[in-house]
Amino acid sequence: MDSSDQVNKAPCNMSQGGNHIDCSVVVPLYNEALVVEELYSRLTKTMAETGLHYELVFVDDGSSDNTLDILKGIVDRDGTVVVIELRRNFGQTPALAAGFDAAKGQIIISMDGDLQHNPEEIPNFLEKIDAGYDVVSGWRKHRVDNLLMRKLPSRAANWLASKVSGVDIHDFGTTFKAYRRHVIEGLNLYGEMHRFIPALLSRSGAKIIEIPIKNIVRPKGASSYGISRTFRVVFDLITLRFLLGYITRPLHFFGRAALYCILTAFLLGAYILYDKLAYNVPISVEHGPLAGLAAILLLIGFIFVATGLIGEMISRVYFESTGKKIYSVRKVYRRETLTAN
Repeated sequence: MDSSDQVNKAPCNMSQGGNHIDCSVVVPLYNEALVVEELYSRLTKTMAETGLHYELVFVDDGSSDNTLDILKGIVDRDGTVVVIELRRNFGQTPALAAGFDAAKGQIIISMDGDLQHNPEEIPNFLEKIDAGYDVVSGWRKHRVDNLLMRKLPSRAANWLASKVSGVDIHDFGTTFKAYRRHVIEGLNLYGEMHRFIPALLSRSGAKIIEIPIKNIVRPKGASSYGISRTFRVVFDLITLRFLLGYITRPLHFFGRAALYCILTAFLLGAYILYDKLAYNVPISVEHGPLAGLAAILLLIGFIFVATGLIGEMISRVYFESTGKKIYSVRKVYRRETLTAN
């Protein structure tokens, strides 16, 4: 699409003057010194070709290499770049949250910083935003990851996430997404829920579409993700289901669990009582240990699940009522601040 169509059709009130920023690209980085210069160069070229006023928001998530030094050098020579230095390695969700909070664009694009996401595909996301969608999610249709360690666990997790959330997309795990500012600025992220942002936004009726993206073999360095992340996704799915279905009516969730527990206890009690009355079976001898073990395991399982979900609610009340963030910024680098120093 040409630049005139882009300005006229864009439903985000894109402007070509003043300090208005049309698009922010948010990139969390952790030990990516080998690729950050190439990433910056390709992002700058791609965004310049869009004709939009843009900014690049790089979030250094406690890197132990010289990623931050390289970023400070970039921000010193380019006023479109903002660098956020976190005090330690908080993880991808807090890093993204820090970037979203700092971003000023009417469109916010998030992507990984290891060059497995192709910056040249950003115009495809912008085109769908122009078409009226609120969220554009990337889909790694043809994955190049290890079959056993990445592909199969990811496929299972995405299938479960789609069923739990009711959002029909194939790839929840990729960070490569585009959002309209107004749908994401009120969103609070916790834990590792960044992969489920489309599901969380679906509650407010956000218009979501998925587009295929290339899945590129990491050119340099080693991935910091392993199969252990799959287990964390399972717990995130439990949280997601609770947030989507029961956040405003938690008693329905706990009441259903309590009903199952009571019903199970009633059936066990009825069976033991029947055995006692009909066959005069000594309860303490025949059924005591088994009944006690079943009751204890059932109770412990229920307490663990209930405690975890109540903890999720308490954490949200705490952060949102106090205004605290889930990350801690040491310093924000812009060209003017470096010049002043």
